[in-house]
Amino acid sequence: MFFCRECGAETARWEGKCPHCGAWDSLRESTTVTGKKKGKSKSIKVIDPVSLDDIKLEKQFRLNTSISELDGVLGGGIVPGMVALVGGEPGIGKSTLLLQVAHKLASQSLPILYVSGEESARQIKYRAIRLNCVSPNLKLLCSTRIEDVVHYLDKQLPALVVIDSIQSVSTDEIENVPGSISQLRAVTTMLVNLAKRTDVPIFLIGHVTKDGAVAGPKLIEHAVDTVLYFEGERRNQLKILRANKNRFGSTNEIGIFDMQADGLHEVPDISQVFIDRNDNSPGSAIGCIMEGSRVFATEVQALFSSSSYGNPQRVAIGFDHKKLAIYLAIIEKNLSINFHQSDVFIKLAGGIKTMEPSLDLAVIGAIISGMKDIALPPDTLMIGEVGLNGEVRPVYQSAQMVSEAIRLGYKKIIISRRDKQIKKTDKIIKIRQIAELMQLFK
Repeated sequence: MFFCRECGAETARWEGKCPHCGAWDSLRESTTVTGKKKGKSKSIKVIDPVSLDDIKLEKQFRLNTSISELDGVLGGGIVPGMVALVGGEPGIGKSTLLLQVAHKLASQSLPILYVSGEESARQIKYRAIRLNCVSPNLKLLCSTRIEDVVHYLDKQLPALVVIDSIQSVSTDEIENVPGSISQLRAVTTMLVNLAKRTDVPIFLIGHVTKDGAVAGPKLIEHAVDTVLYFEGERRNQLKILRANKNRFGSTNEIGIFDMQADGLHEVPDISQVFIDRNDNSPGSAIGCIMEGSRVFATEVQALFSSSSYGNPQRVAIGFDHKKLAIYLAIIEKNLSINFHQSDVFIKLAGGIKTMEPSLDLAVIGAIISGMKDIALPPDTLMIGEVGLNGEVRPVYQSAQMVSEAIRLGYKKIIISRRDKQIKKTDKIIKIRQIAELMQLFK
């Protein structure tokens, strides 16, 4: 059989293009098991449906990891029987985070099982000493056979199981090498069934491809309950944990971590991470975004240079580059500023990525500041969505953003004049069009 590594669909012959998802060169050959193994037939247990009102829940439905950033992303903690997939670039901190989670829970006198198919017990011990994560309740199982995990859970039910990584473990029922599509399908299915049967939460560490997706078919993401991704550059200390899928909570929450020599540390004040109050240079503007229930300020940086080639470059880091083309078109039409001979580079400081429209006004302010080489007035923050005709529109939950800006000490907060929730004061400046921003550069 041939399996698509993008969507998990199977076909009997190879094709250059997947007939289901349309991905090119994504079909990989793999063996498949047909029929059933010979042996004694087992009686089939029939399960009857139950009423939803009859299902009893424990008082503490979720298990707190004592890491508030992770608990917030998960929706309040670990749900019994959940299966979570943690992905990210190599060296970004996946194993570090889960080893710290295992230690936190083991410190609560809970039995934890850490399964490693890539490292030996001594290697994990060295890392645990560096991270100060040594606990007698943390058990190590260095094996690449999923049957060893099932055998351990038949004898004892731990509070959490960590698989590092899903591509390194395999089952004896399939002859393919670990990490192949057929092995991933079989191992993931076994682990999901095991978690639902025993109510033991299982965390899977998954490698990613060069495109940033979890290696293997999309079946892995479809089968699990929660998919977490680490974002950020490998050499950058700041790491962002985001939920791309969560059956037990919102996917809008993010977790911010600071990578240090002794592991990942939670960031107490997010707004202070993405901004530099002492830097009042041209091409910089402060905006405000909202991720889930959290509001924080972020810095937008703009850089211009003379174009040395035929077509000017348009580079955006932190948001869609197509939005940058829209911003430049809005400025050219409403402010008569020509960008045809200039390369434009826009970046969100700190490695944050967002699609929030509340950052539109700050991006345009940074572009104007960089183009005119004039710094914005100090302690200025911008909140607003910008339409195609240059009008400044109010954004959702602007009151929380203004409150955060006032808490941080900003003296000039620029918002839309159409925002009826916020009254104009000495600190709050309301504008209707982006042309009114030019008054700040005089």
